[in-house]
Amino acid sequence: MRAHFDPSGTADGLLAALQALSAEGAIGGLMVLACDANGWQPHQLDPILHACQMPVFGGIFPQVTHQSQNHERGTLLIAFDAVPEVACVPGLSDAEADFDARVEAATEHWPEPPEVTTMLVYVDGLSSRISALVDGLFTNFGLENNFIGGGAGSLSFQQAPCILTNEGLLADVAILARLPIHSRLGVTHGWQPISAPMKVTGSQGNVVMTLDWEPAFEVYKRMVEAHSGQVMHAEAFFALAKSYPFGMTKLDTEMVVRDPLMVADGSHLVCVGEVPEGAFLRLLNGTPDTLIAAATKARELALPEGVGEAAASPLFIDCISRVLFLGERIVDELDAVGQDQPVNGAFTLGEIANTGDAFLEFYNKTSVFSLLFD
Repeated sequence: MRAHFDPSGTADGLLAALQALSAEGAIGGLMVLACDANGWQPHQLDPILHACQMPVFGGIFPQVTHQSQNHERGTLLIAFDAVPEVACVPGLSDAEADFDARVEAATEHWPEPPEVTTMLVYVDGLSSRISALVDGLFTNFGLENNFIGGGAGSLSFQQAPCILTNEGLLADVAILARLPIHSRLGVTHGWQPISAPMKVTGSQGNVVMTLDWEPAFEVYKRMVEAHSGQVMHAEAFFALAKSYPFGMTKLDTEMVVRDPLMVADGSHLVCVGEVPEGAFLRLLNGTPDTLIAAATKARELALPEGVGEAAASPLFIDCISRVLFLGERIVDELDAVGQDQPVNGAFTLGEIANTGDAFLEFYNKTSVFSLLFD
């Protein structure tokens, strides 16, 4: 597993980096993690992606990290020696889609898996049915392998092509890459509940309409203002909301965080990932210290005593809203997870991982530290 970072963030820089990696040795599969500020458009990128001789997968994210440094511009290329099986699942906002069937159809050409596999999954983070896709992955593959990945997209929250495939730069899709490699991972978030549970009494996909039969924004605004002592405005919603996610209770796993992104129709809350009707939510809050401690714990979970990381390459998938919350202290989080070996990865709109042998999930505001043994 070899990494190359192009700080220019240009399409020409991507091509030059690809040529440099190819000159070093054969590439089994290529993962590309690019920054949204690169400003890539399909007409620039598609000819390069179409011409690639090896499987290509990845996405465009608000930021990436290379050697434990976060970047708002640039492109991280990771070349795997192992050859991945790759599949694209379309229509991630299709309200009628059966994602059990779509995942099965997309991967039916894959051969029987080897004994050890890891699946990397990147999705359009602004699609409305990501959790349904993740459920489809679990239905088709169970936990026969680890899953690691996250949501691509822009902090403008405007949906645009953001998933890289050999077919080009695509929107509203997921790219799946199954690699015949071993991996270890830890998943934590560090947010603490500060409210009683509230029932989701009205929702559709990733939009929460009512909580305990009241308009969702009114309930949320009231609680956030009471705790923060600040006034929340719908127009500048995320400035305060980034510190107050929801926690959705799941049996036997760490509480799943849901990030409210914006207000829609005056009283609805648009979240990253689905929030099912009937679910119970609690308001969460945290401090920089609790988040950094949680990221450190994620690394420890992936590295139990006696397991060395010398033969592995770390991949760190971290939520972009943690960067916005931590500010300059994101450096401390990256130092914490890269204590012995600097990390590469992406800052995402939602994170995808399984917690050990527990259920596969789409998370928000969460750190996923993984070790890949390529």
